[in-house]
Amino acid sequence: MRKALITGITGQDGSYLAAVVGGIGANREHPGRFFYENLMMGVQLIEQGRLRKIEKFVAIGTVCAYPKFTPSPFREEDLWNGYPEETNAPYGLAKKMLLVQSQAYRQEYGFHSIFLLPVNLYGPGDNFDPSSSHVIPALIKKCMDATEAGADFIECWGTGKASREFLYAADAAEGIILAAQQYDRPDPVNLGTGSEVTIQELVEKIAKFTGFRGEIRWDPSKPDGQPRRCLDTSKAKERFGFQARTGLDEGLKATIDWYRTNRK
Repeated sequence: MRKALITGITGQDGSYLAAVVGGIGANREHPGRFFYENLMMGVQLIEQGRLRKIEKFVAIGTVCAYPKFTPSPFREEDLWNGYPEETNAPYGLAKKMLLVQSQAYRQEYGFHSIFLLPVNLYGPGDNFDPSSSHVIPALIKKCMDATEAGADFIECWGTGKASREFLYAADAAEGIILAAQQYDRPDPVNLGTGSEVTIQELVEKIAKFTGFRGEIRWDPSKPDGQPRRCLDTSKAKERFGFQARTGLDEGLKATIDWYRTNRK
């Protein structure tokens, strides 16, 4: 394999993290920071990769770059057909600019940069800080804290009707490596499982797997975020043979087990 620089991935092996990320709350609280820091990190890394003649650059984007009302499943061709969901638009647009840069550098300099669009990632070693975590670790912590405290309910943002697709971190890492080895085109490629689950269904699964038996209360005054998220993953399979192997239930249980063991 040619030497490659992969940016924007966090993994169990301590891979380099080139992103400032968080859930809906963190995106609403820090839109300026999320736009500026993500854009500057990515732009400078790609430029340095070009200057240092990196043979392959793998830029990791985000599902947040897709328009708010993208038809499901999201196809890569739909990426520019509208504005992203407002609560995470600054982050999504900052990452989206790396696709523009990758394609422009390929055109002018012959720079071998590819761009991948993963869905929401989760897994062992995730960020469980409630001020900045994504939905799965936030719900795992909430359910386990409520169980330990003997609370008879938990409160969740929104209506529970929005849907999301989740990709286990180990599967994402495999997809990125396969793309680094086998893919070299300017077009972006989705990374996901191709299946979605409503937030309500997700909360019910996590409550069951963590042992929480209380009531789930919804706060519709809080945002749901993007109405649906589900990717068309056919290009990843066709172009570099990637297909996710970890089902949601299996991945949730592994993540919960890790957190239960390591939380203290």
